[in-house]
Amino acid sequence: MIATQAKLVYQLNKYYNERCQARKAAIAKTIREVCKVVSDVLKEVEVQEPRFISSLSEIDARYEGMEVIAPNEFEVVLYLNQMGVFNFVDDGSLPGCAVLKLSDGRKRSMSLWVEFITASGYLSARKIRSRFQTLVAQAVDKCSYRDVVKMVADTSEVKLRIRERYVVQITPAFKCTGIWPRSAAQWPMPHIPWPGPNRVAEVKAEGFNLLSKECYSLTGKQSSAESDAWVLQFGEAENRLLMSGCRKKCLSILKTLRDRHLELPGQPLNNYHMKTLLLYECEKHPRETDWDESCLGDRLNGILLQLISCLQCRRCPHYFLPNLDLFQGKPHSALETAAKQTWRLAREILTNAKSLDKL
Repeated sequence: MIATQAKLVYQLNKYYNERCQARKAAIAKTIREVCKVVSDVLKEVEVQEPRFISSLSEIDARYEGMEVIAPNEFEVVLYLNQMGVFNFVDDGSLPGCAVLKLSDGRKRSMSLWVEFITASGYLSARKIRSRFQTLVAQAVDKCSYRDVVKMVADTSEVKLRIRERYVVQITPAFKCTGIWPRSAAQWPMPHIPWPGPNRVAEVKAEGFNLLSKECYSLTGKQSSAESDAWVLQFGEAENRLLMSGCRKKCLSILKTLRDRHLELPGQPLNNYHMKTLLLYECEKHPRETDWDESCLGDRLNGILLQLISCLQCRRCPHYFLPNLDLFQGKPHSALETAAKQTWRLAREILTNAKSLDKL
């Protein structure tokens, strides 16, 4: 048994050093190429409208605010200034979303975003995005990369297609630090020892983002009030939770397996599902020794089996917002296909570690 485990860990490390590192290098190259174009477009936007200041910056060869959705799909978060005159309200009526309401006694004119405030005093995510989309469309025509970049049509999101190969969504957002959403108040569960009080305090201080984008739970049934809402996102907090042990290596392997074998019609699975299941696995195995290199195979198998279970139940709760189902709106047939394919993958890895050479 131990020999089999050791063999699997050896093969997984080999997979990580060959396949995962090659994936990382290819994505890093793409990101550099994509960020040049996006920075140029955002520079043009800023000239037209100084309230939209590009926050895309390179720190230690990593681009802050750039999220990899898939090897050819990215999201850039554009942080906006001056949320101060608004109150953050999440009463749970819109899973995964919250609204920003003008604080009592504050005049509209005190806000930098005065023309995007609705009659009832809410800062409209949709109105800001609509204005931003117009500015980006104009910037694309003026920027020095205009021959290789164009807007993606038929969407309320701000999306660019670059060199006909890459899609980048640019999402206006506010950073919220020092507060924690009520809809995530159940975290951490009192009976689960992970991640421990110090890390919890760090994560909560890190805060979350409010994004102006279509909300998972509202697709297809948006009333005007709902489309004014902002989407909650916890990227920084999640990354902080995955810092120690072999967690990041495990995520890298999961992403590589997904990109190579689970990129399916109907797009049932993305890398965020993998990250979410990894966080749940951390709760199931709270001890730091459970995330030692020697346990990599066990942890990976655990996550793949949990993934199959979620796909079969057609439900994958968000880690911080359990009322939000990350499979909402996905075609059932696509989830079923993904379950079968994940099972084939897990069985292959479990029964024959050497099969990783071919995966």
